[in-house]
Formats: sequence, C-alpha cells, structure tokens
Amino acid sequence: MAEVRLHIYDVTNSGSDKTNTTILQINKIFKDGIGIGGIFHSAVQVYGEEEWSFGFCEHGSGVFSCPSGKNPMYTYRESMVLGRTNFSKFKVNQILQELSREWPGSSYDLLSKNCNHFCDEFCERLGVQKLPGWVNRFANAGDAAIEIAETTALRLRQAKTEIVSASKVAYRFLVGVTSSSNGGNDNPGNSNSGSPRFQAAWFKNLITTGAKPSSSSEIEAEDGSAFPPHWQQNSTQTMRQNFQDSERPL
Repeated sequence: MAEVRLHIYDVTNSGSDKTNTTILQINKIFKDGIGIGGIFHSAVQVYGEEEWSFGFCEHGSGVFSCPSGKNPMYTYRESMVLGRTNFSKFKVNQILQELSREWPGSSYDLLSKNCNHFCDEFCERLGVQKLPGWVNRFANAGDAAIEIAETTALRLRQAKTEIVSASKVAYRFLVGVTSSSNGGNDNPGNSNSGSPRFQAAWFKNLITTGAKPSSSSEIEAEDGSAFPPHWQQNSTQTMRQNFQDSERPL
C-alpha cells in the first residue's frame, strides 16, 4: 500500500502581477474566508517524490510530473492525504501510461477538462477518495453556467421558430379574410381555398366595432359608400347574423 497525497497550488501563472495578486485575494476570501472554493491547480503524489498532473500542450500527452510541491508555474498552498492505494508501483505506472494516452494536451479545457478533473480520475483509478469539492468548484460552476446558457439559447431558438410559424398562419388567415371581404359579393358561396368564409359586410362590421361614433350623420366606408346613422346600434346583431350565415354549410 502507498499513501496518495494531493498537492494544491494557487493559480498565479497569468503573467501579470496584478492579476496574480487578484487571484490570491479571491482564493483567500472564497476558500480561507467562507470555504466555498477558488482558482487552484492540483497534482497527485504516489510512490516516490514526483507529483502528477495535467496541462495544455499542442502535441503529445498533457500528463506531466515534477518534484512534489515544486511546480514553478504556481504558488504552493497546501497538501492533504486522500487515502492509501492497494495497487503496486508497477500497476500505478500502468495507470499513468493509460492516462497519458487518454489525456492529450490539446484536449485541455479550463472548465471541463483541467488538471483537477485529471486528478479526480487518477484518484478514482487508484481507489481513493476524489478531490474535495472546493478545489474545482469554480470550474464546475462555470461549466454548469455554460450548459444553462446553451439550453436557454436552444429554447429561445425553438420559441422563435414557433412564433414565426404562428405569424405565418395568422398572416394567411388575415389575407384570406381580406380577400373574401374585397370580393364585393356577399354570397356565402364565395370563399378562398383553405380560408374560412367571411362575408364582406361582417368583416367591415368586425374591424369597425368599438370605434367612436362619427360626428357626422353618416360613417364613410373605404369604398365611398355610406352606412346609415343607426348602423352602430345594430352592428352587434348584424355581426352575429352574418357570422351565423358564414358558418352555414354550402
């Protein structure tokens, strides 16, 4: 059996002293202050003085090793024991060879496939507990946020498609109504293919219902004809009668 130790670093390899200082402050507040996590790099030590981790490279495996607690790219923070593995050193080397093939450096992703994800899988194969949640919480939260955003975008696209389809149906409906009303023939037998049969008088009543009374004694229609002054009082009865006529079968 061999002890499996996790080494944790503050990620301070941005190339900017200001950014690095900000990261250290974030980690101090969110990890040391309220205990929910931070921005960390991790590596696993088992059998010997080397630690193993994962990072980006254009070619070859992203799995690499360095002296434990001595990675020069980051600021060392702490270490913890995750358990003891029952595997021999030979078997651990086999696991590392498998991981080296499965984790090419070009597949590195800050949110979904970073060093902490690698250490999680390595520990799982060694048969010990995974990393504490706070080590990779910011990446996991970011990954979840992206997933939610993508899902929301998909739903918005679907809603847009439904709205466009409904608009087309409404447009065809209104075109059918207008065509029927402009025919100038109140014969119920006149209808557009695929559209409800509406009489011209009923459509005129429909679009003017609720309008304020005209100050003149007559209300002028668009075609120049005049409706008598009592038209508005009888509009509801006329609309109802004409609608019933339009519903009668041929």
